[in-house]
Order: sequence, then C-alpha cells, then structure tokens
Amino acid sequence: MTTTAAKTGLEALLSPEKSVVVLIDHQPYQFANLHSHDPAQVVNNVVGLAKAAKVFNVPTILTTVIEERGGYLIKGLQDVFPDQKPINRTFINTWEDQRVVDAVKKTGRKQLVIAALWSEICLAMPVIQALGEGYDVFAVTDASGGVTLEAHEMAVRRMVQAGAVPITWMAVLGEWQRDWAREKTLAGVSDVVSEHGGGSAIALAWEMQLLSTGRHK
Repeated sequence: MTTTAAKTGLEALLSPEKSVVVLIDHQPYQFANLHSHDPAQVVNNVVGLAKAAKVFNVPTILTTVIEERGGYLIKGLQDVFPDQKPINRTFINTWEDQRVVDAVKKTGRKQLVIAALWSEICLAMPVIQALGEGYDVFAVTDASGGVTLEAHEMAVRRMVQAGAVPITWMAVLGEWQRDWAREKTLAGVSDVVSEHGGGSAIALAWEMQLLSTGRHK
C-alpha cells in the first residue's frame, strides 16, 4: 500500500497542475433525498467548482449512476462541459468502475478533488479507496451532501480519519489561484465568484467599484 502526501507545508496545498476533479452523481434522484444542505446551495457550489476547474484547465471527470432511473446530470453542471458525456455506472462505489479510475490515472495527477451525492456513500467510498491507492484526496464538503446532517457529518469524520482533507469549493478556488498577480486566470476567477460566490460576490463587486473609481488604497 502506498502512502499519501504530507498534510502540511506548501506542497500540501492544491495546485492546478497537480489536481484532477471527479464529480459524482449530482442527479435528480440524489437531490430528492438531500437533507444535510439546501439543495439549491449544493447546485450553486458544484457548478461553481466545475467552472473553477475549467478556468484553471483542471481535468474534470463527470459520472452518474444508473442515469436511466436516477436522472441525467443536472443541467447547470452538464452545461459547463457540454461535450463531455458522464460515465454512467452501476457500481455504487465510483472507484470500483475501472473506466473512472483509468480516466483519473490518464491525467497523471495525484491531487484528487471529489464532490458527490451522497456524502456517506458515493463520496466516502471512493475517497477511502483512492486514499489506499496513494492519492492525496480532498473532499469538497459543500458541493456534496447526505440524506441527513448526521449522515454527512459522520461521513466527513470517517474520511478525515482515513486521511482525506475536507475542503469547501471556494477554498479550492483560492488554492488554485494562490496569487492575485496570476492575471491569466484572474478574470475567470472573478466571473466564477461573481456568479456563485454569494456574499463574496457582493464584496468583489464593491472592490471592483473602488478600484474603478480610484478610491482604493
């Protein structure tokens, strides 16, 4: 068994060049029994995460489970990657589907960023298995959710105990950007925050107003 990377130091932070994103089962059936979070907020967050990945050219793998019964991937998420057909599985544990594993391995990246519905099943299972295979796994908790708050919280505790890093979608975005002087992605980051950042979007608009009027010091 291989070991994951250290959880401290600069190398423990996410970087776009080392990251790969897997988004699991954001489908109508799963949303229908999501009670740990406001479903609309999870939609906002996972779409924001997907858009951030696109801004930074981070490979993103979409996957569904029995979509003919559970429904297609939500439109907002599919619209971010309109030409990508999600990998439709029968395995509850995504990491047991070799197509998904092969897609991740093909990227050559070891920082695995995962969000899924539901946290206690479709997030926890692949996170725990991938950790055992040497991936440095980041579970995006606010782009995921469980059937109850307890189910979600216990899943997060279990994943942390196994070695995963819990993180929120805007923290992922911040670690990928890292430096406001990285102008290549700055406009894209601003757009994502403006569209999906809630209160942060309001603060950003204010900051941009101050900059445009020359009152920022």
